[in-house]
Amino acid sequence: MGVVINQSIKNTIVTYLGFGLGAINTLFLFTRFLSDEYFGLITFILSTANILMPLMAFGVNNTIIKFFSTFKTRQSQNSFLTLILFLPLVIIIPFGAIGYFAFDTISTWIANDNELVKDYVWLIYISAIVFAYFEVFYSWAKVQMQSVFGNFMKEVFHRLGTMILLFVLYLELISVDQLIVYIVLLYVLRTCIMMVYAFSIKRPVIKFSRPSNLVAILKYTTLIIIAGSVANVILEIDKFMIGFYNILENVAYYSVAIYIASVIGVPLRSMHQITNPLTAKYLNEKNKEGLKDLYKKSSLNLLIVSGFIYLLIILNINELYRLIPEQFGNGILVVFLIGLAKLFDSLLGNNNSILFNSDYYRTVLVQGVFLAVISVLLNIYFIPLYGLNGAAYATFISVFLYNVIKVLFVYKKFGILPFSENTLKVFLLILATAFVFYFWDFPFHPVINIGLKSAIIGLVYGGFCYFFNLSGDITKLLNTILKRN
Repeated sequence: MGVVINQSIKNTIVTYLGFGLGAINTLFLFTRFLSDEYFGLITFILSTANILMPLMAFGVNNTIIKFFSTFKTRQSQNSFLTLILFLPLVIIIPFGAIGYFAFDTISTWIANDNELVKDYVWLIYISAIVFAYFEVFYSWAKVQMQSVFGNFMKEVFHRLGTMILLFVLYLELISVDQLIVYIVLLYVLRTCIMMVYAFSIKRPVIKFSRPSNLVAILKYTTLIIIAGSVANVILEIDKFMIGFYNILENVAYYSVAIYIASVIGVPLRSMHQITNPLTAKYLNEKNKEGLKDLYKKSSLNLLIVSGFIYLLIILNINELYRLIPEQFGNGILVVFLIGLAKLFDSLLGNNNSILFNSDYYRTVLVQGVFLAVISVLLNIYFIPLYGLNGAAYATFISVFLYNVIKVLFVYKKFGILPFSENTLKVFLLILATAFVFYFWDFPFHPVINIGLKSAIIGLVYGGFCYFFNLSGDITKLLNTILKRN
């Protein structure tokens, strides 16, 4: 776990820096510098583009990770990487042509009589393309075990740029319409920078020759589109459908709650950048012991860290909502439910990497498609009934079912589970800490209350983890920080 812990720590620091900037943007700048409707519009555009991203990428961002380590010669690697660079165009070009000739029909359907959305539908297509190629170039770097810079570009760059643009808007140097376009151009610039970096690590040599396992590659990349689409549908369909029901302001309110809850998933995102290629390597080498060890350690470490973050959020949520405009305060239940879903994701460790880099991905895709359909149907049912909370119900149920199926499937095919005796101990610690601290607040300003309460929770939670050695990796890390042997 040495390289995993090393790069995971760096990635976590970078990711939290990005989330800190994003929190300022989402909780304070967007909510004060833009109308709720335009805030919802921007969220709708980017969420819809994220749903389309796996399709535009043609799955090659995952294909690089699965197959790159199987190519041992420079010539075979060049042929494979050339294929990877051009394969997304198979989808991008036809979709662009269809969009050009049927723009009015498509934009009218997506906007669903919301004229404000209709004027910006073309930005969804552009955003989806640059999101897709960013992931391709990021995976290009990750297979060389270089993930930190790409994580900086993924988590920090666009949020810092968005913050600057929001202040420029506040100074009335640009209009809201220009802001939306500039945010998309920011993502274009991000992709170009990532391309230069990826190519500096592994210079592309264009070689149009057939890889020896072309059929296997094309089968995988075609099917993995479905996998990526399933994951993104489950994650993003709620925001799309809230907007689809002509309530753009509610997209803004929901996105604030989602953003707060998404902080819980940061350690998983950070660790995934390095565990994904490492998992593919273990699978290709048929190293079952290494895979089992990585599975259990990633699950336990993520549960401890994500559980702590979940506690900080739910135990301070009322104070946090006192800091933002009152109309955004209806999302507490959303934070609670989506936070639980994120915590369950973390409990699975590198489960996704095992599934999508193994030979069993086809079966999982069928299950995933079924659950994506269930997710859409649940949103259709719950959103009209319960509004924002309805979207949270739908997402939580979908994620819960999807994760249960994935855990059982990995156990059936590989005979391994991510849980250990310490998993139960950590769960009991999370429950006990939540019970003790939920009703305890200080009578001060919300910022002071959050700081004091978080410090106390950190000492109690961290102290239990350390003194009872719930994770050897985390104990070792704390000893290093404390300069103890």
